[in-house]
Amino acid sequence: MGHWILCLCSRAADPLMLLLVLALGCDPSTAATASPSVPHVKPSYSFGRTFLGLDKCNACIGTSICKKFFKEEIRFDTWLSSHLKLPPSSLLSYSGNYTDDAKSWRLVDITRLTSKYQHDRADKRICTSLLKSKTCSLERALRRTQRFQKWLRAKRLTPDLVQGLSSPMLRCPSQRLLDRIVRRYAEVPDAGSIYMDHLTDRDKLRLLYTLAVNSHPILLQIFPDVEGWPFPRYLGSCGRLVVSASTRPLRDFFGAAPEVAADLALQLLAVLRSMASNDLNYFFYFTHVDAGTFGVFSNGHLFIRDASTLGIIDKEEGSQLIDGQQEHKDIFSCLTADCQSAFVSCDSIREKHSLVMVCQELFPKLLAGKFLPPVQGRIDAFLRRCARGPGDSGGASEAMAELAEILRPLRSCDSRFAYRYPDCRYSDKY
Repeated sequence: MGHWILCLCSRAADPLMLLLVLALGCDPSTAATASPSVPHVKPSYSFGRTFLGLDKCNACIGTSICKKFFKEEIRFDTWLSSHLKLPPSSLLSYSGNYTDDAKSWRLVDITRLTSKYQHDRADKRICTSLLKSKTCSLERALRRTQRFQKWLRAKRLTPDLVQGLSSPMLRCPSQRLLDRIVRRYAEVPDAGSIYMDHLTDRDKLRLLYTLAVNSHPILLQIFPDVEGWPFPRYLGSCGRLVVSASTRPLRDFFGAAPEVAADLALQLLAVLRSMASNDLNYFFYFTHVDAGTFGVFSNGHLFIRDASTLGIIDKEEGSQLIDGQQEHKDIFSCLTADCQSAFVSCDSIREKHSLVMVCQELFPKLLAGKFLPPVQGRIDAFLRRCARGPGDSGGASEAMAELAEILRPLRSCDSRFAYRYPDCRYSDKY
């Protein structure tokens, strides 16, 4: 039909055809330049709901960034053309690119809260333990649990609702911390309220599931980088994938030049200080550190890359649970951890706890053999004392100040350290 109209238009000069042309709505002035339209085929990337984990919602993290994936505004690094397939679903993390305007792109990390194998194992455990079946609706099974039924009735997130969850962040919970979680939960529209009235049943299940599996995305939401906290920016979640600002793991810098190593070690000390002493009176401590716990942005700034092993003690309110209460366990306690694992007592955490771990696991790999003998000898002697643990005399603050005094003269001021350059030229702080 369209081709026939075009032919008629091209003959618009024929008086006998003019009335028919006008009746068909053809503009004689443009008929000569008209050409058949060719449909534009936009390349699309084949996303499976299984890859994202959307097939498991609402036993998932969230859906706040799904549109970005489906609009191709988040792309994996391997997606250089439309015919390439998705990366393997067995990986724990992926490097990707993110855009807001389709012109400028920035690097992001796309991660799973736990491996797909662990997720599948936990899903099977839910079905077999709750519904006595190998497969089931995860949401229906979890909704029937006593814990979730209490969540549905609750107006406020209270310590008894999170007791027994394996997340280090919730081993010593305070009401102030739990209120902060509800008020800043980014997978729902911001209500600014400590009450859960703005959370739907679906939202409550997603929040509970996230806290039970891995509290990393929640920490990024409630202690955002824009307020000065040393975490990468949380950009959103889709199914069981989390998207955050990209950092290179600290392990990539173990072979760095001496001045870079000294700079990163000093930043690491600063992070530990801020975690132990901050304006909100929260004491953060690590239950485990490794070469992937910390990361470095492209400007040289060091951040906590993996917050899943961070515990929090409220120095203002203290813990709202006594240790005996924490022994209450259910299916949510076992999604990623051994149900029989013992909790660490809140009273057993010391100020030097995280520093000792870093002295044992990270500083030797970052600082070993980097400097001239007199300085290297002082560093090695300090690390040996520090790694022996909190039994030694002196507190964490004094120990960190001692190491910082050794390292501070070793770092340089140049454009490699963009996060503090050129400020370092005009400040004694650096």
